[in-house]
Amino acid sequence: MENQMYHYATVSKALEELAKKGFTVDFNIQEDKIINSPDDFTIEHVYRYEGESDPGDEATVFGISSSSGEKGIFVAGLSAFTENSAAIALNEMFIRGRQEENK
Repeated sequence: MENQMYHYATVSKALEELAKKGFTVDFNIQEDKIINSPDDFTIEHVYRYEGESDPGDEATVFGISSSSGEKGIFVAGLSAFTENSAAIALNEMFIRGRQEENK
């Protein structure tokens, strides 16, 4: 798995750039697909944003593709990292991918 991490000035700029690359599906409204079948998804791009004055402004933008060929985005704010969420599943996939790359 090849993860590419970029940084754009804003979340909206990252979403705009991902859309240009064909990532058009909004997986936030299909979160159950990621939770129930995380192995059907591959993280292609990750963008992290830290709130300069408020940690609640933190966000992670994932550009992901599915085994069925869909390409889309999932935006996770700090509050999205709850016990059973797609954000947790994607973050775990990202960490596993980084560990595999460093072997």
